[in-house]
Amino acid sequence: MELKEAQNYINKYHRHHKAAHRDKFRIAATIDGKVVGVVQVGRPISRVLDDGNTLEVLRLCTTGEKDICSFLYSRSARIAKEMGYSKIITYILESENGASLKASGWTCEADGVGGFNWNTPSRPREIAANQMSLFPEKQKYPINEKKQRWSKQLK
Repeated sequence: MELKEAQNYINKYHRHHKAAHRDKFRIAATIDGKVVGVVQVGRPISRVLDDGNTLEVLRLCTTGEKDICSFLYSRSARIAKEMGYSKIITYILESENGASLKASGWTCEADGVGGFNWNTPSRPREIAANQMSLFPEKQKYPINEKKQRWSKQLK
């Protein structure tokens, strides 16, 4: 699938994220010629985890058909392995149960990561408590919710 096609699909269907701007590869799942899911895989967002041997599922989005998430996680890991990577990771919200990841052979390696805000002592950020939005009707990303990091060893 071409990058623009994947981005358009994710921007239309993802619950709380926009599409990633760049990736290493992306794939689509189809049923009867209709796209029912898309995954974008790229370098890890965290500089600490970007070791040259790891890829990250940046976005995974489906229209809700059964087993499509598991299918896309499995295919992403397989392609990453064929490309020579030794590990693949992804993040999900703590409120999600990870059933698709478990079914694909992934394991939860960290709970309670991320979330909150970008303010740190080394990079102070001003936080706008009641920031106005041009699109108040759109669902906001659950910024205060922590995440789980899941991984799969490929070698």
